[in-house]
Amino acid sequence: MYKGKKVVVVLPAYNAAKTLEKTYQEIPFDLVDDVILCDDHSRDNTAELARNLGIGHVLVHEQNTGYGGNQKTLYNKALDIGGDIVIMLHPDYQYTPKLIPAMVNIIGEDLYPVVLGSRILGMGARRGGMPLYKYIANRFLTFTQNTLVHYKLSEYHTGYRAFSRTVLETINFNQNSDDFVFDNEMLSQIIYAGFDIGEVTCPTKYFKEASSINFQRSMKYGLGVLRVSFFHFLQRLGLLKLAMYRRMK
Repeated sequence: MYKGKKVVVVLPAYNAAKTLEKTYQEIPFDLVDDVILCDDHSRDNTAELARNLGIGHVLVHEQNTGYGGNQKTLYNKALDIGGDIVIMLHPDYQYTPKLIPAMVNIIGEDLYPVVLGSRILGMGARRGGMPLYKYIANRFLTFTQNTLVHYKLSEYHTGYRAFSRTVLETINFNQNSDDFVFDNEMLSQIIYAGFDIGEVTCPTKYFKEASSINFQRSMKYGLGVLRVSFFHFLQRLGLLKLAMYRRMK
């Protein structure tokens, strides 16, 4: 716990057997109270390995729901077990668990209710092997998003995120897509609801076992990001009233 606040790490897993143990072993359990893994119908033994490692909560989808659907299951479970600070960590070891204490501290001290691990701050993305086309797309999309949603972040596309309980109880994340654009819909909701977002510099690693979407899926994701940003712009001007922006409390 951190000052009486329960810390929960959630792991959205899909075919993560090769990297799960290494990721799990670096989680700082002197600070983290619970770990939840959701196996999104993997083709390998991710769920079995998770149980063998002693992960407290192992959830398994009977069919693949997608990256966003996986996160919905994880966040709902984290709230159900009383999580006050919830950190999403990918089990593919692309992001280091060693940043968890910093992210928990920022939320636990009420500095920011949301913290992102940014690969762009400090040039960590390119040094870690991010393909050039993805880096250029990241910069273009982030510039466009900052303009349309009227906020300022170094990137909107990191998968390393931490949230306070209040944020997860306020935004209507269950209304979002089950696909990869879920992440951007969630940030759009957070910004629209008036929550501030902090960022910490995060090194990243691109390697064979790390999860990544192909060019075709990247294009679909990019178009989805632009759609979300445009809808946010219209919502902010009062020209749309979308259910996804409805506050839950």
